[in-house]
Amino acid sequence: MKAPFSLSRRKEILLDFLIVFLFTAMLIRPYFKAKYTDKWASIESTFIADARFLVEHWPHPQWQPLWYAGTRFDYIYPPALRYGTAAISKVTGFWPVKAYHFYVSFLYAVGIAGVYLLMRVGTGSRGAAYLGAVATSLMSPIFLFMPRFRGDAYKLQPQRLGVLVKYGEGPHMSALALIPIALAFTWLALEKRRPWAIALAAIFSAGVAANNFYGATALAVFYPVLVWSFWITRQEKRIIAPAIAIPILSYGLTAFWLVPSYFKVTAENMKYVSEHGTTWSIWVAVAVAVAFAVTTDKLARARAERTWEVFVAGSVVFFSLNVLGNFYFNFRVSGEPTRLLPELDMIYIMAIVLLLRWMWNRPGLVLRSVAVVVVLASFYTTIGYVRHAWHMFPLWPDYHNRVEYRVTDWLWKNMPDTRAYPIGSVRFWFDTWHDLAEVGGGSEQGLLNAQVEPAQWETTQGPDAEPSILWMQSLGVGAIFVSDKRSQEEYKDYLYPRKFDGVLPILFDDQQGNIIYQIPRRFPARVRVVETAKLNAVQSPRFNDDVEYLRAYADVLEKGPDSPATLAREGTDGMRVRARIEAGQSIVVQETYDPAWHAWSAGQPVAIHKDAMGMMAIDAPPGDQEIAMAFVTPLENQVGRVLTGLTFFGIFGLLVVGIREERRA
Repeated sequence: MKAPFSLSRRKEILLDFLIVFLFTAMLIRPYFKAKYTDKWASIESTFIADARFLVEHWPHPQWQPLWYAGTRFDYIYPPALRYGTAAISKVTGFWPVKAYHFYVSFLYAVGIAGVYLLMRVGTGSRGAAYLGAVATSLMSPIFLFMPRFRGDAYKLQPQRLGVLVKYGEGPHMSALALIPIALAFTWLALEKRRPWAIALAAIFSAGVAANNFYGATALAVFYPVLVWSFWITRQEKRIIAPAIAIPILSYGLTAFWLVPSYFKVTAENMKYVSEHGTTWSIWVAVAVAVAFAVTTDKLARARAERTWEVFVAGSVVFFSLNVLGNFYFNFRVSGEPTRLLPELDMIYIMAIVLLLRWMWNRPGLVLRSVAVVVVLASFYTTIGYVRHAWHMFPLWPDYHNRVEYRVTDWLWKNMPDTRAYPIGSVRFWFDTWHDLAEVGGGSEQGLLNAQVEPAQWETTQGPDAEPSILWMQSLGVGAIFVSDKRSQEEYKDYLYPRKFDGVLPILFDDQQGNIIYQIPRRFPARVRVVETAKLNAVQSPRFNDDVEYLRAYADVLEKGPDSPATLAREGTDGMRVRARIEAGQSIVVQETYDPAWHAWSAGQPVAIHKDAMGMMAIDAPPGDQEIAMAFVTPLENQVGRVLTGLTFFGIFGLLVVGIREERRA
């Protein structure tokens, strides 16, 4: 039986938590202070760029004018990592790239200590908790039966470290770090009336969602399994209240950004970042859930000592079904299940430790000897990683010689106000050093204007120059970057990199396979005075190379009235347009339409609507107009902020009440 959660035990757990944290921090010590590494193909660049943008437009830009022809800043990504990195940068003076690495390194170490905390709370065994945490920091059981991932792991470094360092999964690994802590406090809240545990479980659960949605997805699997484990083994109705309160409070803490339209946009854009789920997978998942419920009802009903076993078994079953089922049989309910391999590793280690503990507690020496051999053999495989632990982070101090920097620096110096179309790793790093507008961005699930996707696809994959040029004109793009096989750029996205030769003028050519072409545009500003009737008559392109509809739209912009307009940005959330408008004319601002944008002329509201390319069309009255535009905080966000404030006070109250009760106990 576990010892009561006494003050002395808490101090012991806190000390152990700190020891595990420091042990893990030493393993990855160089990453805490790393700036640029050699992982130029990594998507970490987009998070670094996002944080840099936030540092320069602190505290809360509501609109991101640089990505996807404009989109809501909140939609791009959950806020924790981007604000955490930006805050570290502002407080310490670190470059955003170093602040990012510090943030993810700190939470990586916290996450391993979190494994100790969850296992200590769940098993009551200090030794088992230490074994599980240290194993999680050093090894990956999935390598035994997934050779593709084993071959991708230098010196068999743990999968969670590999995806963090090599592929830039900082947000996901930061969310994963908080999952065991959220579950540990949930365990304490379900085990006994502890208001403070409810509050902390809600805080850490909100932290998971605020870092990454794959982490939130994993928590959404772990949480009901844990609640069911308590219910079936204890049959106590008091479990219901904290089980319901924790997710409600968690959402309340995220309500200021996780608004209904966020869910809607993210769901719509999942098609850009993952494949669709299958009906048969849903039915299989339901069948497995029913079988698990029936089995645990027979084996563990009203047996409180089996709560941890039921939780671990359930987690193994459902994560194996999702991840291994996808890997071997294309099982898929939603998203990309193999992204959850680090979670699978963590729960497999917990299951192995559970089995080893059972073997150790059996009478006789045979099973104990087998357990010792398994532990020694497992840790023997980690020798290569431990010996080279500090070599996992090769640095690249001279980032100025990279094409990602050279191209963006040239654009910043020569065309700072031009929207461009970069590709590959140049696209990923495009806003790391400067505010440069681009067609793409760093997080497809956050885009508002769906037209940017076929535009990018046609430009990199299509053989003809004309539809690509028309797409660029329609989206207000003045420069397009192309890399060929000679380039240092990592991805080489273009199937036909020479298709613009002789068609477009060259602005930049370093003779190393990197060229910037100029897109012909009538006026440099991304605003046009157009004939209203012609604008209303054009239609959205039917397919990627729909030259007919693309040319019709581009002609409205580039062959319209001879009336140049100007567009001045007033921060991230405001613009000012000046134009001469005749009767029967309108204004098109080549920025993505969103209903939160409002316009005024001479103090009077002016209507804004979406045109065929998803841009903002303004029906202004005739005359010399100065039109002020502003992104006004949507009502759902205003309501969300109030809800978050109320939740904060509710959680503060739970903490105060809980601490007082503990002192009286």
